[in-house]
Amino acid sequence: MSDFHSLTVSSVERLTPSSVALSFNITEDLKDTFSFSAGQYITLKQTINGEEIRRAYSISSAPSSGKLTVGIKKVPNGIFSTYANESITSGDTIEVMPPDGRFIFEGNQQEKTIAAFAAGSGITPIMSIAETVLKSNENNRFVLVLGNQTPEEAMYRDAILQLQKHYFNRFYVQFIYSRSTEENCLFGRIETSTVNLITKNKFKDFDFDAFYLCGPEEMITTVSESLTKNGVAESKILFELFTSSSSEDTIVENLDGKTKIQVVVDDEEFSFTMDQKEFVLDAVLKEDIDAPYSCQGGVCSSCIARVTEGKAEMVKNQILTESEVAEGLILTCQAHATTPNLKVDYDDV
Repeated sequence: MSDFHSLTVSSVERLTPSSVALSFNITEDLKDTFSFSAGQYITLKQTINGEEIRRAYSISSAPSSGKLTVGIKKVPNGIFSTYANESITSGDTIEVMPPDGRFIFEGNQQEKTIAAFAAGSGITPIMSIAETVLKSNENNRFVLVLGNQTPEEAMYRDAILQLQKHYFNRFYVQFIYSRSTEENCLFGRIETSTVNLITKNKFKDFDFDAFYLCGPEEMITTVSESLTKNGVAESKILFELFTSSSSEDTIVENLDGKTKIQVVVDDEEFSFTMDQKEFVLDAVLKEDIDAPYSCQGGVCSSCIARVTEGKAEMVKNQILTESEVAEGLILTCQAHATTPNLKVDYDDV
C-alpha cells in the first residue's frame, strides 16, 4: 500500500527566504496515479544522513494546472524541511506517495462562495483550493484571510496578488501581519475579531457555503469557535492541522497485556503479537510490514485502517469524524490495542 514512485524534481522555486516550492515531473504512465483533488497532500520519502524520513506536504498547484507542486517551509530542527530548502535541486529524484487527504474542494456546476483562514505554510492547500474554486464556475467567489509575520515571509504572496488581479471582482484578500505594519493590512494575528470583521462587516452580505481553515491548531480552534458562535454549522467548517495538538493525550487505561494482531495490507495478511503499550502502527512497522504512514503525529490521514475484530483506542484524533470512528476507523499511529485479539485492515478504508 505504501506505493512510492520515484519522481524527478522539475523545478525549485524560492518563495521566501525560508521556503521553497518543489514541482515534480509526472510521466505519462503516472498521470492517473498522481491525479488529485484540490486540498490534498503527497508524502515525500528520502534518506537523509542514513535515516529514512517521510513527510506529508500539501499540494499548492490546482488540478487543472497539470502541475504537481508542494510548498515547504523550513522549520527549526526540521530534518526534511531543511534538506528541501538547502539541498534539493532540479533533476533530483524523490520517492513520492500518490495524493491523499480529505481536506478537499471539488468543483461542480453550483455557484459557491468560499472563505479560507490560513496562517504561515497553511496557505499551501488553500492556493490549490482557491484557484479551483475560481476556475470551476465564473460566478464563484473566494475570500482569503492570510496571516504571516511579515510580507517577506508570506508564501505564495506574488501568486495571490496575481489571482487577485485576474479575479478582481470575485477574489478578496485580507492580509494580516504580526510583525509588520502595512497599508490596507491588519496588524496582529487571526483571532475572534478578525472572524467578526470578515463575516459580520466586510462580507456580511455573503452567504458562505464553506470555510476552509489551515495552519496552527490555536488559530483553527479560535476561528472554528468564532464561526460556530456566529451561527455557522459545523458541517461547513473544514480544517487541516499542520502541527500536532499541544494538549495532553487521552490516557488509555490498563495497557499491560499482549494482543494477537492480524494486519491486512495490499491483500496480504500478517499475524504477530504486540505489546498493548505500543501504538499499532509502531508494532506493525517493527514487523517490516509495508503499511502506509507519514506524519506519525495524528495530523495526516495516511495511516487510517479499519478495525474488523477486537478493539483499539486512540490517544489523539484530529482527523476522523465521530461517525467514522463508530464505523471502526482508527489512526493506527495514535491507537493502542485494548483487547486480546485485534484485526486491522488498511485496505478497507
